[in-house]
Amino acid sequence: MDRRAFIRTAGTLCVGLGLVGNEAAFAQKSAILPPPSLPGGKTLEEALRARQSIRSYTEQDLPGEVLSGLLWAACGINRKESGKRTAPSAVNKQEIDVWVAKKDGFFLYDAKDHALVPKGDADIRALTGTQSYVPTAPLDLVYVADMSKVAGKTEEEKSNLAWADTGYISQNVYLYCAVMGLGTVVRASIDYPALSKAMGLPANQRVIMAQCVGYPKA
Repeated sequence: MDRRAFIRTAGTLCVGLGLVGNEAAFAQKSAILPPPSLPGGKTLEEALRARQSIRSYTEQDLPGEVLSGLLWAACGINRKESGKRTAPSAVNKQEIDVWVAKKDGFFLYDAKDHALVPKGDADIRALTGTQSYVPTAPLDLVYVADMSKVAGKTEEEKSNLAWADTGYISQNVYLYCAVMGLGTVVRASIDYPALSKAMGLPANQRVIMAQCVGYPKA
């Protein structure tokens, strides 16, 4: 078995066992996600009718295949031959990264390998928003723009395009959640310097928004 195959196999085992924190670090900091759980025969109309913001969640974690489907829907690769995504980006710059904050740490979604890359073992969910319900969500997505990659000639254009491209991703998350029985809400009330510091982001990377995901309380 070559090195890359070993990494993929070890990562798959880690995710299957729920070991996506420190325990997955041995797999070259990459844990391959399981096949995504997708809504099947649900229609776009059903998704749009069900779409809403939810701010109250149970403590139930998302199963691995649901997390996999959520991230693929957000900005996964849907055309392997070109590497293009489920969400558009200006000039196909793909400058928005999706980070995942859970109680066992925070991770970067690698769309190319459909994998989670552990970035830290701290629970930073409370830092992803100022609202009281934010730490109660089992999963918080953080959208980070690489401002050195984003299209646009002026700083205003770059900022506008980064926000727009993030909006496409967050709406994909809304629609996936709507048809999978999940609750979600997108947020921009964030202590940006504190969150960026906790995530170890360099100067060229900017937190744009965050989004809670979880099973709604009855």
